Amino acid sequence: MSNEEFSSTLRTIPFPFAEVKNGAQVEIYHGSHGRYETRAPIRTFVPFNVGNEPQLIAAYTCTPLVQMPLKDLTPGAKVKGKTVAELGNMNRPLDMITYQKDGKDYLLLANSARGVMKVSTDKIEQAESITEHVNDKKGLTYETLKDVAGVEQLAAFDANNALIVRKAGDAENLEALPLP
Repeated sequence: MSNEEFSSTLRTIPFPFAEVKNGAQVEIYHGSHGRYETRAPIRTFVPFNVGNEPQLIAAYTCTPLVQMPLKDLTPGAKVKGKTVAELGNMNRPLDMITYQKDGKDYLLLANSARGVMKVSTDKIEQAESITEHVNDKKGLTYETLKDVAGVEQLAAFDANNALIVRKAGDAENLEALPLP
C-alpha cells in the first residue's frame, strides 16, 4: 500500500538493493465489492505466461484474481488489472504457486477460509474481465482440495510436489504435498 493517488502500487527493486523508484499504480475491479478500487491490497502473486506474454497473477484480499502484463508495470504507469476470477468473499489468500500437470498449467492457492484451491488456467487467455458485481464466485474455475486444510504457505518443490506449511493446533508442520 502507498499514500499516493492510487494506494495500490507495485514497485520493482533492483538487486542488490539500490534506489527504489516510483511504482506502477494499479486499479482493479473488485467483483465482491462491485466497484473499481485503487486501495485493494495484493496478498500474494506469481509471474505467469498468458499466451506468450509474461503476466503477474495477483490474488487480492477477498480473493479477486487479477492478471497484469509485466511490461505495463513500469515506474509511474497507471495500470488497470484484468479481474479473471472472483473466488469467494470473506476470505484472504495466503500463498500461491504455479505448476504443470498432464501438460496443463494450474495455480495452487491457499486461503484463510476456503482451503487450498486448484485453479485451472486453461481459459485464462479468453477469460472475460469481470466488471460487474459478483455475489459469490465467477470466472476461472477451481476445485477445493478437501483433504488439505490449515495451509499457510506454499512453495514449488519439484515437478510432482509442493512444500506446505500447515498449521495443526499450536504446531506448524512442513510437509510435502503431491501436486493434484
